Amino acid sequence: MQMNDMILISVDDHIVEPANLFDGRTPKRFADRFPTVVKGAGGEDVWIFEGKPIPNVALNAVAGRRPEEYGFEPTAYAQLRKGCYDAAARVDDMNANGVLASLNFPSFVGLAGMLLDKAQDKDLALAVLQAWNDWHIDEWCGRHPGRFIPLALVPLWDAELAGEEVRRVARNGCHAINFVPNPNAIGRPSLHSDSWDPLWRACDEEGTTICLHISDASGTVPSLDTPVDAFIANMPVTLYATASDLTYSPILRKFRDIKFALSEGGTGWIPHFLERVDYVYSRHRTWTRQDFGDKQPSQVFLEHVFTCFIDDKAGVRARHAAGLRNMSWECDYPHSDTTWPRSPEVLWESLRDLPDAEVDLITHENAMRAYRFDPFRHLPRAECSVGALRARAAHVDLGYTETRGAGRPPKEQSAGPVTFADVAKQLARQSVPLRS
Repeated sequence: MQMNDMILISVDDHIVEPANLFDGRTPKRFADRFPTVVKGAGGEDVWIFEGKPIPNVALNAVAGRRPEEYGFEPTAYAQLRKGCYDAAARVDDMNANGVLASLNFPSFVGLAGMLLDKAQDKDLALAVLQAWNDWHIDEWCGRHPGRFIPLALVPLWDAELAGEEVRRVARNGCHAINFVPNPNAIGRPSLHSDSWDPLWRACDEEGTTICLHISDASGTVPSLDTPVDAFIANMPVTLYATASDLTYSPILRKFRDIKFALSEGGTGWIPHFLERVDYVYSRHRTWTRQDFGDKQPSQVFLEHVFTCFIDDKAGVRARHAAGLRNMSWECDYPHSDTTWPRSPEVLWESLRDLPDAEVDLITHENAMRAYRFDPFRHLPRAECSVGALRARAAHVDLGYTETRGAGRPPKEQSAGPVTFADVAKQLARQSVPLRS
């Protein structure tokens, strides 16, 4: 196999929701209360929900921006690459990057819809959530068959409603949901509570994979003096604790076919994690009263949990110990870790010496199995390779995005590294005043 022969499916990308997301999807009784986009005093495009501004953080959408312009300042759509918020333009950017298909996580509603979980009016929140799901499935994904893997949100405040939403979107071909890695951290029952069983049962029966995306930054910043690089480096392994919590919870032993995905968590740490949980089980199970029957914790994990990586040479080298049939690849467009538009070149450095069958597992086959997704129902396989897709993208401009005055780094002065205190100051400025 050559690099241009790869077929790439990214299992972790992101959307900056367009301002017209809710057009035609707003129930009459909530006509004046649904989220809407207004201009901030500095020209930023800001979502308003329940009277609160939710700006788009620049670091969420830096594809095409010069690296020295990365930061956390609020942005306007005009300052972003169009592929961040427009599905047709996203397909162009995917073609230019040789990527066949993509699973996309939300932005303004929060990962797993955590903004809606905090809403005062839960009837309103549910209506917004279902409208977001319908837009995502019917518009973002539905207009481009074979190019996007549908992903839905569920109401975190009600497990029965969450299970019903899983079944509702499954009827529309959606078999992935976004859930919080640690629900207890947002004041909801933990993964060890059977109150979530209606949700897990629906996912188990519908063949829906539960995506646990990195989102909990607690514990990743030792001090405000810590360089922000440490925060960014630590984020993927926050899912180590999630993996342990999930493995020792009753979920994977209670629901035979349930599947989870550790989104944006990387794979290099997985072999150590699997060794560790087995060691702990062998040394401590008699007094901790853990019971995995005739299996090891590592076996149970590998039967139920998918992993993914952006650029993880250590993980690829240890792929058999990490679970080759569990590993997928991600692009992370348009976030700051993305390898776009050179993803094939970056990935090929890790995969070039692997057998073709193993390359196929990592690049697309595992993803297809994880999300019950078959792009070849819509597109001939010969048109899905890196080379074939890039041949269709000659018109795509890969030059730097004109940020029109945006792109302010967290630290204006050049001396010393950017610390988390610098980032915190810039984040504090996100509560932008609105134009009157």
